[in-house]
Amino acid sequence: MVDSSLPRARTADVRSSTLVGVLIGIAIMAAVDEIVFHQLLAWHHFYDRSTPSVALLSDGLLHAAEVIALVGGFFWFADLRRRRALSSRLAWGGFLLGAGGFQLFDGLVDHKVLRLHQIRYGVHLVPYDVVWNVAGAVLLLAGVAVLRWARSRRSGVGAR
Repeated sequence: MVDSSLPRARTADVRSSTLVGVLIGIAIMAAVDEIVFHQLLAWHHFYDRSTPSVALLSDGLLHAAEVIALVGGFFWFADLRRRRALSSRLAWGGFLLGAGGFQLFDGLVDHKVLRLHQIRYGVHLVPYDVVWNVAGAVLLLAGVAVLRWARSRRSGVGAR
């Protein structure tokens, strides 16, 4: 007997493949930010406008959120693979989009608009801000390019 709950078609779920990549990309970039800039370099915390205890608590909450997103993203990823509904190209595009989007959001909204923290203290910020935001924009644009490429290949395959 065949399990009717599993789809027979081997077609990729475009939306889910992209979104699972975005979720994992956000989680990985949050982890890189947390591990490298918050812990190893100790340049800033997620929220620096209060006491050291609040700053540490904010880092812990960010870390918990990134781990939940990463675990959830990998369960979703595994489910898509199991159902043969995953497009790895779209997932990679989503990953780059999520990583770049997180980096750019952090650099523009968290650093400049909300002023939750700066990249680093006691230095001239412009070079740090430029590198931070340009790196995010490059990742974001790379994600858009990969997604466009993957979708054009999919439409080319379906048109034949």
